[in-house]
Order: sequence, then structure tokens, then C-alpha cells
Amino acid sequence: MKRILCLALALACAPAAAPAHDMAARDVAGEFDYYVLALSWSPAWCSATGAARGADQCAAGRRLDFVVHGLWPQYERGWPQNCTTAERDPSRRESQQMADIMGSGGLAWHQWQKHGRCSGLSAAGYYGATRAAAGRIRIPDPFAELDRDITLPPEVIEEAFIEANPGLGRDAITVTCRGEELQEVRICLTRDLEPRDCAPDIRRDCSRSRVLMESPR
Repeated sequence: MKRILCLALALACAPAAAPAHDMAARDVAGEFDYYVLALSWSPAWCSATGAARGADQCAAGRRLDFVVHGLWPQYERGWPQNCTTAERDPSRRESQQMADIMGSGGLAWHQWQKHGRCSGLSAAGYYGATRAAAGRIRIPDPFAELDRDITLPPEVIEEAFIEANPGLGRDAITVTCRGEELQEVRICLTRDLEPRDCAPDIRRDCSRSRVLMESPR
């Protein structure tokens, strides 16, 4: 009994291993394994945060549904962020030109700072890759034409994307939620922007039985 107690205390006091994404030494621009394309359900973000801020993304009449939250370089475990790069930052105009798929130039700029610098691409190259990745994923028709609030199981959202995008495997997509609302659909892509399975740390679906999808306003 005494031996077991000593072992338990030793394990409790041992320093925890640092998660891969906290290991700054690994975060070198261009060194990563794959991408995650994050598609955010705009009405949920607007009702929770954006509308109160007066965000352009949430302006009446824009009726945005899924917008690109970001294209994120990933490791097989963890992810890099805020890398140092020799590439120049994008101009305000270059960032603003991404507003049609990202909702605002401000979000595009933030994604470049946090994730794009880790891609090893120029700002124009990263924005181009983001646009290309989004262009390869078809939004299911029922969600692109939603005219009323609905609630449905996360698995139904996942199945709709798989049906609309042949070649997208079940392990290549995950659906996340915030509270009772749909938050994002995340799709894993190779560095060549082809669908691939997500690593286990990304493959965590929303655990709710149903999620709310507010209609675009």
C-alpha cells in the first residue's frame, strides 16, 4: 500500500508534457503537415458577438451563411501559430478583398497574423490558397438557401457536406458547436488542398443531440 501511495504522489508531482502547439521551437514557417479549413456559421457569430460590435459581416441584408474563418496549418498533433516569416504583411486593400468569403478584411488580417505566417507562403499566396480551398468545398444547397431557423443533429450537417462533396470522407470533417448553436464545420485538407482524414486532436464533433442554425438576416 505504501509503495502504491508513493508512486501516485510521484506521478501527481511530475511535470505535465507540453502540448505540441505550445512548443514554440516547432513553429517554423512552412513546416506543418496539413490544413484545416474552418467554415463558420455567420448567423451564430453575429447573434453572439458580431452584431453588438457593429461588425460589417452582420450588417442587415448581407445574409451571410457559411464564411471562411480561416485556413489553419496543422501538425499531426497540435498546430503552429504566430510564426516568424520574411514575407511582408498584406496591405489593407489585399485583406479587404477577402471580405466576400471571410466576412471582413479584419478577420482576413487576423488569420494572416496567427496562421498565414506559418504557411510559408506570401500573403497573396496564403489568401489565394484560402480562396482556393473554400472554392473546392460546396456548401449544401439547404444551408445556402436557409430562410428560417432550424435545429438538427450535427451528424445531419456532416452527412449533408459529405453528400455535396464526393471524396470527402467521414473522418475528414468535424462539426463544432457553441452552446446550443452550430459554430463551425471544419474540413481537413492536404497541403495540396485535397481532402484527407483529420488528426485525432481535430476530430472532435459537437456532443449535443441537436444544434440551432439561425437563418441569415
